[in-house]
Formats: sequence, structure tokens, C-alpha cells
Amino acid sequence: MKKKYIISLVALLMFSITGCDEEFLEVQPTQFLTEQQIAEAAENNPDVVAGSMSGIYTLMFQTGTGGTNLDHDDFGQKGYDIYSDFLSGDLALSVSTYGWYRRLTEFTVTTDFVDIANYKVWRYYYRLIRSANSVISALGGNDAVPELDENKHIMGQAKAMRAHSYFYLAQFFSTSYNPSEEILPIYTDPLQPNQPKSTTQQVFDLIVSDLTDAVSLLETFQRTAKTEINKPVAQGILAYVYAYIGENGQAATLTSEVISSGGFPLMDSTEVVFTGDPSIGGFNSVTTPGWMWGVDLTTDNGLDLVSWWGQMDRFTYSYQWAGDRKSIDAGLFDAIPEDDVRKGQFEVGGSFNLCPSNKFYDPGRTTGGQRNVITDYVYMRVAEMYLLNAETAAKSGDEATAKSSLKALVEKRRPDASYIDGLSGQQLLDEIYLQTRIELWGEGKAYLALKRNQRNVVRGENHLSFVGEVIPYNDPRLTFMIPQSEVQNNPFINN
Repeated sequence: MKKKYIISLVALLMFSITGCDEEFLEVQPTQFLTEQQIAEAAENNPDVVAGSMSGIYTLMFQTGTGGTNLDHDDFGQKGYDIYSDFLSGDLALSVSTYGWYRRLTEFTVTTDFVDIANYKVWRYYYRLIRSANSVISALGGNDAVPELDENKHIMGQAKAMRAHSYFYLAQFFSTSYNPSEEILPIYTDPLQPNQPKSTTQQVFDLIVSDLTDAVSLLETFQRTAKTEINKPVAQGILAYVYAYIGENGQAATLTSEVISSGGFPLMDSTEVVFTGDPSIGGFNSVTTPGWMWGVDLTTDNGLDLVSWWGQMDRFTYSYQWAGDRKSIDAGLFDAIPEDDVRKGQFEVGGSFNLCPSNKFYDPGRTTGGQRNVITDYVYMRVAEMYLLNAETAAKSGDEATAKSSLKALVEKRRPDASYIDGLSGQQLLDEIYLQTRIELWGEGKAYLALKRNQRNVVRGENHLSFVGEVIPYNDPRLTFMIPQSEVQNNPFINN
């Protein structure tokens, strides 16, 4: 049975704080408490600040967190996973009936700072940052180490979320890793006034510091739900960061530690593709052992057609079914070997040609059938760690480890993975990059891989625009522009 995930700080106060009088509760009608109130309560009862942290996790899947009320692509982290997959070229908009994502795929969004999509990305991640800053401040500030273990764990999660948000902002709003380039304003306190842009180096110094702290603070944390960031997840985020800035040895070590922890087995061939039993596979349940980080969605969360499932799953009542078709890039599909089980994740022919009907699906498998979304969201799974370990080990000169990690995954997808033994140098790196694109297709990871590997985008024939054009990873059209509202309201910012 799926566990309800409902956040109410007022309810937390009512049930977890002893000695609170009625007047105190009456003056707190909103979902969030002030920083001072959280700090005062957290000294004796970590449940209060834990409620604030849970509220941050809720922002990750709520609709409208990008600042809109009507946009049907504004639904948190998975919404921007779709954005990044389109920019990578591996996700193709093959049919556009209602127009969602059309401007993004035509690069109208990324070349016009007035376009609202730039604001949605900016607003979402800075909203998470501000919320994380409030928790960190309430627990004593950036340099504090809370006395209570429970508060240490919350501090670790808040710092990991802040780092995660800055990392994605850096990906989306800069073309490449240039330490001296000024890219983003940094805020580490919820009451800071407008700030000028900081350099890439300064942004990543904060990201690495936050995640290093998080790994330490979460050492003894035993989470109760995969919604929460634990030590392996923080290590995974930090590994992505190190890989992007060229610290491949550090990334290889971290991913190896996550893999060797033994807590997350690779999804097998029956879990990654529909094989006839709808209760198996479908990337739809947070209980999947290979998922490291995700959220258990229920009807109480109120998600329907405005959701990642609505945009990607033909079996959910929304746009993928109704006429805004997202499919795998035709060139990438052709690159999947015939004996690879992942070839079967996609339909061939018909109105849903190359759509992921056998990778992502509501178990009911009735076209347009799921009206209230209860299929879950995945943010990270252990397959990413195997692939990132292979990539960073190869770049560090440790090809034996790279091949071992790559084979561990591929042998669960193909009858024979021995061909990997004969790869070396650029051929090995090319195969790792290809396997990353295939394995993680549609999961919001292709854009990160594109940029850290400095590859080109070449759209296949099933895209609606720019087919066949070679687009380098650092083309400005693949990054967003600081939005008009920030330019107008922050005197230190201009485009």
C-alpha cells in the first residue's frame, strides 16, 4: 500500500510541540513558519524543522513552483528534466498538437530572455535555495553543526538540496565550465538583498562545500522514505559535480562507494521493459530496489494531467496520449542493438512511433486511463552510479574499472557484453556515453552527460526542427537566459 505524503507544518506543531497555547496556533494559518519560530522550536523538537525540510521536498513535485498558475509544463524537478532532455536532443517532440515545448525545441525560449520559460527555471531553483537557506539559518547558519543528531541530518539534507539547486542552475544558465565566468548570484541567507553574479568557481566552491558537509552530516541518517536525501544520494550528487568540473578521480571514488554500499541493486531486464506483466517494471514505483531517490505519489498530492506522467506516458490522461508526442531520437533508437532489451522500451510504428510506452507506463496500461497520478517519480537510481563510475574511471586512466562497471550494467541488458573487453581509449568513452544515453533516456540525465562530455547534438528525422544540424554542447541556444524579471529587479544583473 502506498504511503500518504502530506505536509502540514501546522499539524506538526499541533501534534509534536507540547506546551503550545491556542493563540500561537491561531496566528500561524499558513503552511510555512517564520525562520525565528522554526529556530526556537527546533532547539527542543526537531520535528518542526523536519516539517520545513519535508516542505522543500514537496516543492520538487508540486505544480506552479515555477511561478505560473496555468502552464502545464510547470510541475517541479521532473518538469525541468523534460526541458533538459529536449535540449540534449535525445528527446524528440515528434508531434505537436497543443504546443507545449514547441518554443523550447525551436530555441525560441533560450534566445529570448522575455520568454516565461526562462523565469520558471530560475524561479523554481531559487525558491528551493531560499527554502533551504531558511532551514540552514534556523539550525544555526552555514557554519553551524547542530547538537542533536536529528538536526544534523536535517542540516545535511538542506545543504544537499541547496547544492543540487545551484548545480542545476549552473548547468542551465552557463554554456560550459569556465571558472572565471560570472554566471549566477549566490544567496546563502534567506534575508540577503539582491546580489551580483558570482563566478563559476565561487558557485562550485559553495556546491562542493555544501555536499561535502552533507555527506558528513548524513553519516548516521536512516531515512524513512526515499523522498529524503541520505548519504548515498548526497554522494551521487557530489559525484556528478566532480565529474562536471573535471575531478574525475573524486567522482570515481564516490560512485564506487555508493555501488559497494550494496544498498541498491541494478534493475534487471524484467524491470526496465514491459514483458507482459504490468505489475513489473514501468519505472512507476519508488519501492523499486534500484531507485536511490524518488517520491511516492498518491491521490492526495493532486497531480493529474499537469505532471511528468501526463507529458510522457500514453497511459495517463494528458498530452502524450492526446497529441504532444515525445519520443526517442530516431538516431539514438537506431543505435540500440537489436538484442538489447531496451530496444523494446519503445513502440515501433503507429501513432505512438518511438514513444516510451514500454519503459514508462501506468500499470493499468489503458491509453489515457490514469486520471489521478499515483505512479511515482524517480530522481536518481544506482544505474547512474555505474555509468558515471565507468566514465570517470576511464577519464582517470583506470580502464579496467571502467570496463567492469560498464559490463555490470550492459550484461543485464544484452545476452553478451564481452565486446566491452576489447574497447579502449576513445572507443571506450564513446561506448560509455552511448550506454548512458540509452539507459537513462527520458530520466533527465542526458543534458548533464552532453555538457560534461562536451559532445554535439544531432537531431534525428523524427524531430520537428533543426533535423541533422550539428549543435555543439556549448551553443548558447542550449542554455537559458537570465529572465526579464531578474534583470529588471536586480540592479546588479543584466544580459
